[in-house]
Amino acid sequence: MPPKPRAHSAISTLKRPSTQAEPKTRWLSLGGLEVEEPIEAEGDSASLCWHVRSNMAPSISMKYGLLTSRRSLCSKIFPHATCRQRPTEIKSLSSSANSSSQHDEQYCIDLVRSRDYEGFVCSLLLPEAARRSSLALRAFNVELAQVKDSVSQKTIGLMRMQFWKTAVEDIYRDDPPVQPVSVELWRAVRKHTLTRRWLLKIIAEREKDMEDRAYRNLQELETYAENTQSSLLYLLLETLGVKNVHADHAASHIGKAHGIVTCLRATLYHSQRRKVYLPMDICMLHGASQEDFIRGSREQNVRDVVYDIASQAHIHLQHARSFSKNVPDAAMPAFLHTFFLQASIQH
Repeated sequence: MPPKPRAHSAISTLKRPSTQAEPKTRWLSLGGLEVEEPIEAEGDSASLCWHVRSNMAPSISMKYGLLTSRRSLCSKIFPHATCRQRPTEIKSLSSSANSSSQHDEQYCIDLVRSRDYEGFVCSLLLPEAARRSSLALRAFNVELAQVKDSVSQKTIGLMRMQFWKTAVEDIYRDDPPVQPVSVELWRAVRKHTLTRRWLLKIIAEREKDMEDRAYRNLQELETYAENTQSSLLYLLLETLGVKNVHADHAASHIGKAHGIVTCLRATLYHSQRRKVYLPMDICMLHGASQEDFIRGSREQNVRDVVYDIASQAHIHLQHARSFSKNVPDAAMPAFLHTFFLQASIQH
């Protein structure tokens, strides 16, 4: 009487088409996994080797109440198994990750090109090792800068600022939000060990600017420029691997000049929306009212206000140039924006 086959409670033996030669393996099925078990030859003392093949796409399984991948689950069930992933699955995972990474990078490129074209051009001229990180930082700056003009209520704007505060903290915990700029910023932080303080400073200053009022004096405008544009330049220097006190001093003055020039250049845009953010002390000094700017007046008092503010930006550029002999050559690409600033002031 032939022996009875062994019973498998959770494992069932799968029949394979018979061949002329005696099969050397048998296939077992468990929860969607196919296991190839070599049938030991008589007297074979070699340890049993398992080869596991998954018929399911790589995914996350909640087996046994634990969040685990099918690959790790397989290794737990078969501790002596050799788990192999099919080449097509590896290729699929790799292409998916590359596609996501390229999408995030392209999103930042498009955002900076459309909202900060001068910054986009400057980023293209940076060394390749810093280019992608520079675009991520500029995209981050654009995201914050456009909050004020893109929301109808201050509360909504503050909520978006809070999102970015939380995002920065998560980035430094290696858990960035699933958002293109956040992911690219995380890559930049991880690659260059960027200082968190500068990122948070930019957010804090942009948040204060949600008050939507004119600057009381020129010093207040300079403080805003220092905390936003200068902080951005400090981060760009870090992407270039530059740690130099003279470069930092130059960045401080260039950032202030950049903030002042940006305020001047945005005057027409804001006046069309009946808003004026120019320093009130300079306007009062020359007897120019906000209504003069809203009406687009070209009277001498309006010209004098613009001249005085632009002169302060020019002074900052001169101070920055005074450090040129002591600033390392590696830092110069971070200051390419000065060409645009000087052209704007002269114009």
